[in-house]
Amino acid sequence: MIEATSCGGVVIYRGKILLLYKNYHDRSEGWVLPKGTVEEGEEFKDTALREVREESGVRARIVKYVGKSNYTFSIMNNMVNKYVHWYLMTTDSFYSKPQREEFFVDSGYYKYHEAWHLLKFPNEKQILEQAYDEFLALKRANLWNR
Repeated sequence: MIEATSCGGVVIYRGKILLLYKNYHDRSEGWVLPKGTVEEGEEFKDTALREVREESGVRARIVKYVGKSNYTFSIMNNMVNKYVHWYLMTTDSFYSKPQREEFFVDSGYYKYHEAWHLLKFPNEKQILEQAYDEFLALKRANLWNR
């Protein structure tokens, strides 16, 4: 089994969540949260910010760590056990531009219930729930400025 680590972000601006749509060689992979692989010597926070920027064009800021998800998949007769560390993030606008080189063909900000239904993977839905609960708690405490 191969171990892999990625980091990503749940970016919220004005109560809406950033999602990306991936279509790999005309095979829809669905709506996802931005995330990617940790590079050698890179801190998890830096990976999360870099991947959000690369995949969506969004310059985000980390608000807090949300948690990690875990899943397995197979690739070329190997099982991969992947851990993804997630951060709640904010930004300054609704701007986004999907990274075509990584087969992202659309991006946008969606209301919570829309984002939850659009997301393809159950582990990302669970992270969205956790991040949005954190967002609401910060908003209630007047600690969210976006």
